Order: sequence, then C-alpha cells, then structure tokens
Amino acid sequence: MSQFFAIHPDNPQARLIKQAAQIIHAGGIVALPTDSCYALVCHLDDKAAVDKLRRIRGIDEKHHLTLLCRDLSEIAVYARVDNRQFRLLKAATPGPFTVILEATRVVPRRLSHPSRKTIGLRVPENAIAQALLEELGQPLLGTTLILPDPDGEGDQLLTDADTIRERIDKQVELIIDGGACSLEPTTVIDLSGDDVVLVRQGRGDAAAFGL
Repeated sequence: MSQFFAIHPDNPQARLIKQAAQIIHAGGIVALPTDSCYALVCHLDDKAAVDKLRRIRGIDEKHHLTLLCRDLSEIAVYARVDNRQFRLLKAATPGPFTVILEATRVVPRRLSHPSRKTIGLRVPENAIAQALLEELGQPLLGTTLILPDPDGEGDQLLTDADTIRERIDKQVELIIDGGACSLEPTTVIDLSGDDVVLVRQGRGDAAAFGL
C-alpha cells in the first residue's frame, strides 16, 4: 500500500516534500499533480524504477518519457538547444508544454527514443512539482498518468488523488494529493527538426510556439 500525502497546492509543506524526495531516492514511484494533469515520476538514474513506471503505464521503450526540469538552464544540460529553440522555450515555460528535443550525451541511452535519439522535456508551473524538483536538485523522469480502462472503453486520464488511490494504490510508493488537476495533458511540441510540429494538442496554447 502506498503512502498518501496531502500537500498544499500553493505553499507545499517542506517536511512532506523532503519525505517525497527520500522516497524517490529510494527507488519509489510517485503520483503527483502538475499544471496539466497528474503524472507518474521516478528517479532519472534508477533503471528498475523506470522499468516499473513503464509497466504501470503499459508502454514500451519507444514511448517518450519526459524529463521534468526546474528551468531552461536545466533543459540545456539534457537537450541540444539552439537560439531559435531557446527563444520559443523562454516564451512558453514554465507551463503545460512538453517539448521534444535532441538529447545530449548526459541522457542515458535507454531514456531517449531508440531510433531518433530525442527526449521529451517540460518545466512545470505547479508549486508542488517545482518544490520537489528543487529538493532533489535534478530532473524527475515522468509520464502522464493515463491508465488502460479495465472495461475496455479506452484509456483513462486520472486527475484526482482519490481515484488514483483506488486504481494504483499497491503499484506506487507515494500518492501526493495536491487537489484536482486539469482534465487535459500537456501540449506536445516537436522542436527536434527544422520545423515546429504540433504532436498533441493539450492544455497549453500552441500559439506560444507560433502554431
């Protein structure tokens, strides 16, 4: 059974954030709120945790996982960012966007897309996510909390902690209740090529990227 923390959405309790960071360092999977919907996150360098996260979501290595970063300077460590890309990112972050960029060598090969060597990154605006990233001092690896529907009616986007607790209480180490999130995932923008490509329309307005 997972632990369950009720954390204030605007003023996260430092004690609970520190405990959440310890759970992640110990290899735990955490469900946490973001500025779009809830996400599953784990430690960037923990292969066993990453494999478990993929199993919970039912996705393989071809599915982009996302690095949740504190700011643009941290993005530049893990992805190649030219001046054009930087201007676009500066205008749109923090916010409900995931951007796909060419990964640097700092990113473990198992985390980048196997054929394209790209990585998804985002800078969340959510105060809980930002506090946890600050406590960890490095990015989190995450994915939108979407689960297969047990009734076979399509995937389910989980947006509140109580429903998450009902569905995956025994599969994760911690669920953070930070209030209900948006019903929309992030907007995904591919900046890895010459053109800006809208991959998925979500909560973020793609006009921020000139689309």
